[in-house]
Amino acid sequence: MLNYIWLGLMVLAVIIGGCTDNLKAVADKSFENAGDAVMKVALPLVGIMALWLGIMRLAERAGLVALLARGLRPLMVWLFPDVPADHPAMGSMLMNMAASILGLGNAATPLGLRAMKDLETLNPRPGTATNAMCTYLAINTSSIQLIPATAIAILAANRAVNPTAIVGTSIMATSCAAIAAVAAAKFLQRLPIYRLPPVTTPASKAVVEPGDSQAAKGNNDKPIIKEAATLQPLEWWGVAIMAAFGAFFLYLFFRLVFPEVLRQTLGSLVPALAPPAAATAVVSSTFVRIVDAVSKLAIPFMLSVFPLYAALRRVKVYEEFVDGAKEGFDVAIRIVPYLVAILVAMGMFRAAGGIDLLSNVLAPAMQAIGFPPPLLPMVLMRPLSGSGTLGLFAELVKQYGPDSMISRMGGTIFGSTETTFYVLAVYFGSVAVKRTRYALPAGLVADTVGVIASVIFCKMVFE
Repeated sequence: MLNYIWLGLMVLAVIIGGCTDNLKAVADKSFENAGDAVMKVALPLVGIMALWLGIMRLAERAGLVALLARGLRPLMVWLFPDVPADHPAMGSMLMNMAASILGLGNAATPLGLRAMKDLETLNPRPGTATNAMCTYLAINTSSIQLIPATAIAILAANRAVNPTAIVGTSIMATSCAAIAAVAAAKFLQRLPIYRLPPVTTPASKAVVEPGDSQAAKGNNDKPIIKEAATLQPLEWWGVAIMAAFGAFFLYLFFRLVFPEVLRQTLGSLVPALAPPAAATAVVSSTFVRIVDAVSKLAIPFMLSVFPLYAALRRVKVYEEFVDGAKEGFDVAIRIVPYLVAILVAMGMFRAAGGIDLLSNVLAPAMQAIGFPPPLLPMVLMRPLSGSGTLGLFAELVKQYGPDSMISRMGGTIFGSTETTFYVLAVYFGSVAVKRTRYALPAGLVADTVGVIASVIFCKMVFE
């Protein structure tokens, strides 16, 4: 399907551009986006990938990923029955989902790419997406997150009375999108058109069976992770250090969520630890403060606790981090052709006026079913471009006001949908998968349900 959509975007861009006298803009945008795919997307991703894959390696070596996978084994086994319960891919996917839920964009993508690499070790058909890959990316494109921080920032910058009002509607809409994504993936994988034939030739990649004592291996037969059982157990003083570090982060959490209470409690006992008076001027709800505090502390927590825990278990943290970081450069280079292909096609179609044309054609039908026509350009842009959608959302906020129904619907849509085409290009490109099977239809189903749910919930809550 992605083949036909890519071809359609390229051909329609030229046809529409010719009819609207935008051919020069189409040509210019093709070269601009080709350069941006390398300079503004792939290269900046190298450093982020190196950092988070290095941290991920430490988490694996310390046994934290395996521990996380065991804790949620029943759910993950139901979602991904083709993946052995003790495979490292389970932990990698969980780490990515947790980062996405908390809105940690810089951490979520590298962790997701690592999950795809782990899933590829189980793939007997290189170049073709497995059921686990398609289901995983359907969940990923449903954009589960607790706080739509970017949309809230746009509303706050335009002086909205209550910029966090969309938190509740976004959680409800993104939950519906996630359920739809899983249901669509489970349904589509049973259709004959997407069913995979039996493997008749030996797989070139090692497959880890449940209960296997070895970790997964890649093409070079180098173990991806070690067994946690081979690590040194924590000594009593190691447990004390981790407890002290945990208490420190717990203090930071309460400092962010309940600054006034902490100020009154510690002000007389330990003045130096009490939050300043300015920090207590908080007007948002307790739930929003809790989620915001978790989002702020999550990255510093992982960057410090993972290496510390690994060191206490006798892992050579610097060496392992460097080994993990090396993978970031390889992944960033592999995804460049896929990024160029999808970003050029999307840029050409938008420059030709394709989004505006579709909006004008669909507006009467959308208005007839009660869908606000001003949201159409943003909805059509969302699967193609995150920055383009953000620009359209900012224009809606300025035009209709930050507290209008249109703006709140737009913010909820932005927080409950994802740039599906970009995600598929990056994630599948990282493991050289060209036949994406039903991943795109499932992702678009999630986006569609997210949009519909956003409009319905906003009408229920704000009217």
